[in-house]
Amino acid sequence: MENSQNKAEGLKMLKEKIKDIKVAMLTSVNPDGSLHSRPMQTQEIKDDGALWFFTGKNSGKIPEIKNDSHVSLGYADPDSNTYVAVCGKATLVSDQAKIDELWNDMLKAWFPEGKSDPNIILLKVTITSAEYWDSPSSNAVQLFGMVKAMVTGEAYKPGPGEHGKITA
Repeated sequence: MENSQNKAEGLKMLKEKIKDIKVAMLTSVNPDGSLHSRPMQTQEIKDDGALWFFTGKNSGKIPEIKNDSHVSLGYADPDSNTYVAVCGKATLVSDQAKIDELWNDMLKAWFPEGKSDPNIILLKVTITSAEYWDSPSSNAVQLFGMVKAMVTGEAYKPGPGEHGKITA
């Protein structure tokens, strides 16, 4: 089933779907046009559709984003059969108050000097669109369906699920 909803409802639903998925794959564009992906830990998703991440000023993604601010984020939770793809525009933010707000001590692994580490910069991704896929079936039910398809030679038909698009 495909859903279409207004922006506020869509962002609320998106926030609910990814709130427990802490790591996303961030894809940015290299200067030569090739794509570069890496895992990033989501620090916060705001009701206005902004996603926040910590990164280092010397990170390879910084020149990529300065060259082309279009990014993609992929969230996956196979245990709940939830998958989300987010497109957005990335901006680099040097705001100590926001760093203080989002800081947690686990970040010391990347920023040993703490929240005042001079290498810290925030990455803000403003969502332009998102797409999600949910399947209410358990992994065992899905596996049975795939095995059945292989044995019968018929194409696998996943059970009823949810698919929707959100446009900002």
